[in-house]
Amino acid sequence: MTDEHDKKLFRSAVQDVRPLKAHDRVMAPARRRTARARFARAERAAVLAESLERPGPFIETQPLDELHYRRDGIANTVLQKLRRGDYRIEDELDLHGCTGREAHVQLVAFLGSACTRGLRCVRVIHGKGMRSGPGGPILKQTVNTLLRRANAVLAFTSARPRDGGTGATLVLLSTRR
Repeated sequence: MTDEHDKKLFRSAVQDVRPLKAHDRVMAPARRRTARARFARAERAAVLAESLERPGPFIETQPLDELHYRRDGIANTVLQKLRRGDYRIEDELDLHGCTGREAHVQLVAFLGSACTRGLRCVRVIHGKGMRSGPGGPILKQTVNTLLRRANAVLAFTSARPRDGGTGATLVLLSTRR
């Protein structure tokens, strides 16, 4: 009963409202729109960096484990296409020889740069971690954990054997700008 009353009240309140004609609309100057776009890109990069800075437990992986991840709402076919190599790799980061902390810093910077440049697919080389000791493959665990936290990452998977296998990860990034 109240829903119908609310609808009638709303209709009577907006009955005289008409859309503006095209010539009455005011558009922001082009330079302002560009400045806003630059600010939005910088803001997204800051949010990405902040989301990756939070400490947290690593997701445990073993040297030969394949990594697979897709964000909620991303179709499984997207992950399959990524695994098959249907997306062109536009840049790569090689983390061999880094400590876990160095890898963290480099990966955050790399993802921020890739998002700013509008890249769609990148490769992160972390190695398999066969000689990492009892703690497991530190670089692989770092990459796995940070990529899952990054808002810009839509999906990732271990590379095909000829592209690095379980020692490299293909990452699909959001192209929203």
